[in-house]
Amino acid sequence: MRLKLSDFDYELPKELIAQHASIPKDSSKLMIVRKDSVEHKKFSDVINYLEKGDVLVINEAKVSRAKLRGRKESGGKAEVILCKRLGKDLFKCRIKGSRLREGIIIKFKQGLSSKIVKKNDDVFTIKFNKPISENLKRLFELPLPPYVKEPLKDESEYQTVYSKKEGSLAAPTAGLHFTDELLKRIKEKGVKIAKICLHIDFGTFLPIRGKIKDHKMHEECFEISKRNAEIINNRKGRLIVVGTTCVRALESSADEKGNIIPQKSKTSLFIYPGYRFKTRIDAIITNFHLPKSTLLLLVSAYFGRERILEAYKLAVEKKYRFYSLGDAMILIS
Repeated sequence: MRLKLSDFDYELPKELIAQHASIPKDSSKLMIVRKDSVEHKKFSDVINYLEKGDVLVINEAKVSRAKLRGRKESGGKAEVILCKRLGKDLFKCRIKGSRLREGIIIKFKQGLSSKIVKKNDDVFTIKFNKPISENLKRLFELPLPPYVKEPLKDESEYQTVYSKKEGSLAAPTAGLHFTDELLKRIKEKGVKIAKICLHIDFGTFLPIRGKIKDHKMHEECFEISKRNAEIINNRKGRLIVVGTTCVRALESSADEKGNIIPQKSKTSLFIYPGYRFKTRIDAIITNFHLPKSTLLLLVSAYFGRERILEAYKLAVEKKYRFYSLGDAMILIS
């Protein structure tokens, strides 16, 4: 069957795009989706769908404060998101603004400025006029998804309670629903937790252009330690994966038998319907994703396009909150 991007579209009222996280985090809604049934609960009820011997895989990535607000010398606004350090004062970045070209100067507060020295499609290379000192780091903010229009009440809204390894440009949002207390109860039930890391690039928000099979994912760094690979490989129960980032890291590390090979590497793996999973994943905890997005295609590859879109339609009817700061679903195979 020929895949068309239009097959992964759905209508969503703007008011259902979450602008803030639920407080407490585990009070968000949770849709439990099986092949033949759907239930509606609170996220704190997820513990009732976990069993002793299961392994829960989480992503420890922490969102970096990588966004700078500035203005071009002409006066126009420009938002810079640093993606990668290339040298002492040289960075690869993304810039939101108009008429951006090589040679443009962007000015920030406290005398800091940057010059665009290279432009390659939607990726820029900039050079700062001075080193980023500890004092200047106070100018940086968390980079939020483009559909979050309201400022955060607190940065904890966009960090998981277990975030540890800084370097991500977006949160592993399926994990935003967990609280320390919920994780404690999950451990006490006999569920083991495997901690891995995949740093999300801002390219995760870029749309698919053209044919699905021709889409290229941006490379993202991930790490799975020997200890956590052993927890996954030696599990007695089911494998419950928190988020699409964990799915991609596991699939990028699995051998043909589905065993996870510990490693520190990069992945540009694009999972869409027709993909054959190597890892035996029994359930995925995930948020509700954008229409026509790579994330929607991934969960469709795992659970089936029609079943996913049926669940999304029901979520709209039940007024679930969508996207990064919204509600969650658990797909149980």
